[in-house]
Amino acid sequence: MPVEFSYRKTGNNKTELTAALSGEIDHHSAAEMRILTDGELARTMPAVLNFDMSSVTFMDSSGIGLILGRSRTMQAWNGRVRISAPSERVARILKLSGLGALISAGRNNNSGNDPGKSSGASERGGKQ
Repeated sequence: MPVEFSYRKTGNNKTELTAALSGEIDHHSAAEMRILTDGELARTMPAVLNFDMSSVTFMDSSGIGLILGRSRTMQAWNGRVRISAPSERVARILKLSGLGALISAGRNNNSGNDPGKSSGASERGGKQ
């Protein structure tokens, strides 16, 4: 199954839903992941949706759409989305798309900077 769900209670008796994604996230698989995740969200209405991406091997723009859509749903419910354990390649795609701020601190945030922001020093220093 491309998505496995788990739950845990957080402070104030709220629920965190973890959606462990696996394999490739492309147009076809993202559609199935979207349906499954939306069903769990509607059923549980968690305070936090955590996308565990530790088993994702590939992601294209369909994955960005999957995350953005669920982020909008969570915002409408005053909840939030977090992304954990993306590979370096997936983390780079997330950062380039503007979703880097959702990446929780961990193995891919060893620079000391905000995970969604770049210092910009090397980006501004070279030829344009």
